[in-house]
Amino acid sequence: MHPSEIDIITLGCSKNLVDAERVMRRLECAGYSCVHDAPNPQGEIAIINTCGFIGDAKEESINMILEMVERKKRRKLKKLYVMGCLSQRYMQELTDEIPEVDGWYGKFDYDALVECLVERQETIDKRQKTKVESCATYERTITTPRHYTYMKISEGCNRFCSYCAIPLITGRHQSRPMDEILDEVRWLVSQGVKEFNVIAQDLSSYGLDIYKEHRLAELIDRMAQVEGVEWIRLHYAYPTDFPYDILPVMAKHKNVCKYLDIALQHCTDHMLSLMRRHITADEQNALLDRIRREVPGITLRTTLMVGHPGETDEDFEALKAWVKQQRFDRMGAFAYSEEEGTYAANHYKDDVPESIKQQRLDELMLIQEQIAAEKSEEKVGTVQRVIIDREEGDYFIGRTEADSPEVDCEVLIRDKRQETKDKRAALTIGEFYDVKITGYEGVDLFGRL
Repeated sequence: MHPSEIDIITLGCSKNLVDAERVMRRLECAGYSCVHDAPNPQGEIAIINTCGFIGDAKEESINMILEMVERKKRRKLKKLYVMGCLSQRYMQELTDEIPEVDGWYGKFDYDALVECLVERQETIDKRQKTKVESCATYERTITTPRHYTYMKISEGCNRFCSYCAIPLITGRHQSRPMDEILDEVRWLVSQGVKEFNVIAQDLSSYGLDIYKEHRLAELIDRMAQVEGVEWIRLHYAYPTDFPYDILPVMAKHKNVCKYLDIALQHCTDHMLSLMRRHITADEQNALLDRIRREVPGITLRTTLMVGHPGETDEDFEALKAWVKQQRFDRMGAFAYSEEEGTYAANHYKDDVPESIKQQRLDELMLIQEQIAAEKSEEKVGTVQRVIIDREEGDYFIGRTEADSPEVDCEVLIRDKRQETKDKRAALTIGEFYDVKITGYEGVDLFGRL
């Protein structure tokens, strides 16, 4: 065990990662040494930032807690704390079931966790306490490669789709003040960040609660004008009441990636109604047409669901045909999983057998794999602006503006140093290069300078 070392383990989405980074920053100001997602934790304190969104994520979080409990029983860990979505949703049940955890904290009270650990730090002096207290709420320790980060602009959701537990966990939609976000952007630029992946449960509603109107377009327009911001990418827009004024901003600014992640879930009026999406199939198609018309060449990423209660064979056949027609650049899909407390759990019977759900999921993803391969082939011979994320084996690995970190494609550029014996052939992590695409394998591209 390393005294004054804290292992922070983050599970779930990039929004959780931002919370973990803020906790790390303040604890480091207090004199702790924080290690994020260590393969072999050695600290005397562990903090697990949990996810409680779907069954698999909840299971992963519980397993990680139990693994750390075992470490504590073997006297390899002194204190164990849990925060995040799972503890937010099941605080009392977890407290009763796993008494070995020293403290449970929800998604929004991690400040209390920081205060607890600051008070526990025996070696902290007045200067460090002042440093913790003066640390801006948005300051964080970047755990991603230094050149990119995630920018959370709001929390919560008011949509209450039939299948989704997020509003039950996070509560109502709350936008962050625009000036605070812009201060964070400028601070992150000063730390070396160039690429900002803007995230929220619902980007489309940004501003409605505090400004009484859509303000996403103004926020992104102002972010794009901050010196040093090279790329801005938008994640998790909602199709209903979409803020169309964001489209001219995307078309105007070179540093606003022509990229939009917008979860659509399904395509038939029958299913959109059962899912409580508050949009019709025609309205959804008109939205996609307008986005593509106003932002030519845009990369669209979406997420779809199969096996929701009431989905018929006809609904699924329509979904397959629609995916072939729309030809999304990026697409993920998942099978419906009943979540307690949701509208679907309370009002519908989970009537699609698990085997059918899996079969539909496999069929849908097979269609998308073919579309993705064709789109990769279309890029062969083109020149793309690529940011380099890392070295791996014989390649430098990078991404185009059409590729978000971790979830999208990558560009592999052969490391020429071994062939040429020229050290100048090395590429610099976090820098941009013009790369000619020479081939592809699956969804990943190969290229050369």
